[in-house]
Amino acid sequence: MRNRPIPGSSGRVRAMRLLGDPVLHAPCEPVTDFGPDLASLVEDLFATMYAARGVGLAACQIGVAQRVFVYDCPDDDDVRHLGHLVNPRLTEADGIVLRGPEGCLSLPGVEAGTERFDRAVVEGFTLDGAPVRVEGTGFFARCLQHECDHLAGTVYTDRLTGWRKARALRAGRRVPGALTG
Repeated sequence: MRNRPIPGSSGRVRAMRLLGDPVLHAPCEPVTDFGPDLASLVEDLFATMYAARGVGLAACQIGVAQRVFVYDCPDDDDVRHLGHLVNPRLTEADGIVLRGPEGCLSLPGVEAGTERFDRAVVEGFTLDGAPVRVEGTGFFARCLQHECDHLAGTVYTDRLTGWRKARALRAGRRVPGALTG
């Protein structure tokens, strides 16, 4: 039996910002107020992520340029990781580099083989300002790196080169509202 609310159950689904929106291509600002507005933002992030059937979502993807993201993501052993990070910093990314399929809720329906480290460690804070350290491997490590990239103003297509990048951007041009140049 659950004795805590389901993340996002009190949040509202917000409009997703699509590739080309300036908020996705600029570094986000650190959170300085750990009050009720931050708690509402995290709830909205969960609600929006679940509505879009994603595994992670950064605040900039709903137009809020703050260093916050949420996740509900399995690792390669199918262990579920659920949480949020405020002012996260990618402190370690190591292990083998794998090219795996990666997509983004800001470029729906488009995937491309993207290189990421197989292990990642992110340090940040919880809603109430308590320090937290999250370590991930496999698919969850990919998610952590992807969301940290968002907060730095980087979209996964920025990591692509050659025909992978061309193919992803060409597919992105078919996404209504996306501006892929």
